[in-house]
Amino acid sequence: MGKNKYFVVWDGKEPGIYNSWDKCKMQIHGYANAKYMGFVTEAEAKLALLSPYWDYIGKKATKKAPSDIDIKKYGLPIKESLAVDAACSGNPGTMEYRGVYTKTGEEVFRQGPFKQGTNNIGEFLALVHGLALLKQTNQSMPIYTDSVTAMGWVKQRKSNSKLKQSAENKLIFDLIVRAEQWLADNQPDTKILKWETTAWGEIPADFGRK
Repeated sequence: MGKNKYFVVWDGKEPGIYNSWDKCKMQIHGYANAKYMGFVTEAEAKLALLSPYWDYIGKKATKKAPSDIDIKKYGLPIKESLAVDAACSGNPGTMEYRGVYTKTGEEVFRQGPFKQGTNNIGEFLALVHGLALLKQTNQSMPIYTDSVTAMGWVKQRKSNSKLKQSAENKLIFDLIVRAEQWLADNQPDTKILKWETTAWGEIPADFGRK
């Protein structure tokens, strides 16, 4: 297995991280369609275990491995969580947003595309949508966003966008009004956490269009 010292088993007898090939082999031998991979560093293996296996199996890894300094500073992301993000082609431009289950990358909700929006608005709407969904379904998991702007708007319970309303983006402004009203009417206790992109790579809800 070359230089690999740590082995992630996503799907096997006992999923986890193993520090030798022999230990890893015990978890996958005789297990149909086992999912596993070797890594050079423990930090890389820890992040991989928190990610869906398809980010690694059969292609070059798309996740950035954190350094030991990153882990000491930020720790690792909470896998039992919701991650939200938005994408916008142009500014303003065609915008959409979504939320995914951090542990598996499974898409939980997706809205758009909407005409004449902005990324900041999309990040804000995604965060409020996630907060509302978690409250509605009575789930206590935290929610991650990589947008400090969206976190600030939610904290002040109001969008601070300078975008001008038009016939094309009326639906977006309707969603903003609904989001602001929901924030005014509710006191969610969901923890909103910053996704540390420099340490963990792109947020799982990223649309991959950079």
